[in-house]
Amino acid sequence: MTHLWVRAEQRPNEERVGLTPEGAKALLGKGIRVTVEESSVRAIPIEGYVAAGCEIAAENSWPDAPRDAIIFGLKELPEDGTPLPHRHIMFGHAFKGQHSGKALLQRFKAGGGTLYDLEYLVDDTGRRVAAFGYWAGYAGAAVTLKTWAAQQRGETCGPVGVYAGKDTLLADLGAELDALNTPRPTAIVIGALGRVGTGAADLLEAMGCAVTKWDMAETASGGPFPEILDHNLFLNCIFARPGTPVFVPRDALTAPRALTAIGDVACDPDSDYNPVPVYDRATTWDAPALRVATDPVLDVMAIDNLPSMLPVESSQDYADQLLGTLLSLDDLSSGVWTRAEADFITHSKDL
Repeated sequence: MTHLWVRAEQRPNEERVGLTPEGAKALLGKGIRVTVEESSVRAIPIEGYVAAGCEIAAENSWPDAPRDAIIFGLKELPEDGTPLPHRHIMFGHAFKGQHSGKALLQRFKAGGGTLYDLEYLVDDTGRRVAAFGYWAGYAGAAVTLKTWAAQQRGETCGPVGVYAGKDTLLADLGAELDALNTPRPTAIVIGALGRVGTGAADLLEAMGCAVTKWDMAETASGGPFPEILDHNLFLNCIFARPGTPVFVPRDALTAPRALTAIGDVACDPDSDYNPVPVYDRATTWDAPALRVATDPVLDVMAIDNLPSMLPVESSQDYADQLLGTLLSLDDLSSGVWTRAEADFITHSKDL
């Protein structure tokens, strides 16, 4: 019997989950065994999974799960170097030249396990079957606006946290911007036709910002793109890959510009293809803005688990998208899972 083991997230400020109780009930109805770990932080309470009929395991007990169990989580595992013998479904961040990803793949090689990377679960047209993109863009634009607002007060953006829902977020952000008594900033969103860019543009427009929306047609020339520097905010919503243009080069740090806040929602600072090479590390919930220039000021927001700011909405949306694929877990020999395993093998073969 196929066995899906939903692990607790161990990363700080991560309350999302990729399977709802309703989805778990559907998997059980398909004959798939479902174990859900207890969690002290998960936004969806364990009681719903109990009512659905799931088996319940202790928090963070997945290393001792049966070897044939498929471990399902969202964010990264603790970086303790231990071999990984299980099959894992998660965002591995290991296939696009990320230097930290090599260590993860070496752990799979040492343990004999397999990574089904959630970013590489694609249908036969190459489109991802599920993505948090909309809520990443939505939350990323919110924190970038908070970064800009802090600049207007002569400050650097302070800590951000979880919101009960998007209405709470909009009310909080609107009050912060209204208190400035200044016109809203202008913004440019690259990747505006995708899920991430749509979410970013929706939040910015809800806050009364004028938004320039660019996508592949506007960036096909490969750059440079001086128009970006003419906006107060820049939201990068395009994931780094070979051939991605550089949108904000390092010489922009000292160039004349209106740009003072960058929201790198894609957040690949250690990728060889980083299109925003003015910063070198992700930012955090405690320190969301990294100041990379002072004259004029320029801050970068690059939090890499942004959808967890709205964990209930983002979890429900993502889980609904992914459920159909999880229902096919009892046949890993074709379709989405075969393609994902092929990607893992390709990126692991030269280790």
